[in-house]
Amino acid sequence: MALDNIRLEVMTLLEKKVDDYIEEFLIPVDKIWQPTDFLPDSQNEETFFEEVKELRELAKELPYDFWVVLVGDTITEEALPTYESWLMDVEGINQQEGGNAWSRWTRYWTGEENRHGDVLNKYLYLSGRVNMKEIERTTQHLIADGFDIGTDQDPYKNFVYTSFQELATYISHNRVAKLAREYSNKSLAKMCKIISGDEMRHYNAYSEFVRSIFEVDPSQMMIAFSDMMKKKIVMPAHFLRESGQSIGSAFEEFSYAAQRLGVYTSQDYIDIMKKLIDKWNIDKLTDLNDEAEKARDFVMKLPARMQRINERLVIPKDVFQFKWVEPALIK
Repeated sequence: MALDNIRLEVMTLLEKKVDDYIEEFLIPVDKIWQPTDFLPDSQNEETFFEEVKELRELAKELPYDFWVVLVGDTITEEALPTYESWLMDVEGINQQEGGNAWSRWTRYWTGEENRHGDVLNKYLYLSGRVNMKEIERTTQHLIADGFDIGTDQDPYKNFVYTSFQELATYISHNRVAKLAREYSNKSLAKMCKIISGDEMRHYNAYSEFVRSIFEVDPSQMMIAFSDMMKKKIVMPAHFLRESGQSIGSAFEEFSYAAQRLGVYTSQDYIDIMKKLIDKWNIDKLTDLNDEAEKARDFVMKLPARMQRINERLVIPKDVFQFKWVEPALIK
């Protein structure tokens, strides 16, 4: 049987569990939070302008790198059309003729994720501290440019990627929430904290998909995990650019800002890798073929190898001037 047919067979087998996954890991629309829960109520004339004024005053306390990271996180979340179209193209996820359980999962997941960019965008707009037109241009560029995460249509690789990425976004939004709280910005802290909670639920779901695949096709799942680690997991916004710039030109500076703040670092990348190794009990897998054994050996040794590289890593202290954020915020 061809390799892709084996994957399709496994996806069909696991499809029977997808509705249970939806019930366990996602929240019905009428019960989940919405962006308006965390923003000034525009229908209440008595409180709206005072709430906006307070939001803008609190926003003045936030430093330049914080704004860069918050804008970058927002743009990443708003590039959701790319992520949904990419997932819908994965082998075993069928959206034709009413779709299947996997496409239903993808649509429901997209619906939850859509709220993240929505609430952050409105916050940025009301804050008055950023150049919204440049942010909007960057978002449009990112969607138009798409991305290449090295997974092709392989569900095994895609679920490794989403497991890694959802945990990374949990870390980032959770750390931003903590920083906002340190600057006494409780409303923004609550906003980012609840987003991080969504990301953790999504991580638990996608990592469960991978765990289930390991149960029925351990060798090929192990090889797929290794392949993704060899390529290195690229961030969804790795093509980030400002208007008039080349594809990907803004991403490195955005990453440096995140590292300087401690929001998402190269150490976090290593720690996520370790967490996934433990989550999927990689050291305890049995019945692996020779290629999969070599793949496991590579994965088990990789964190220590990357740790040695990370210890020599130097993050630039110089601040890059983004068009998104006013220069006056640089101190």
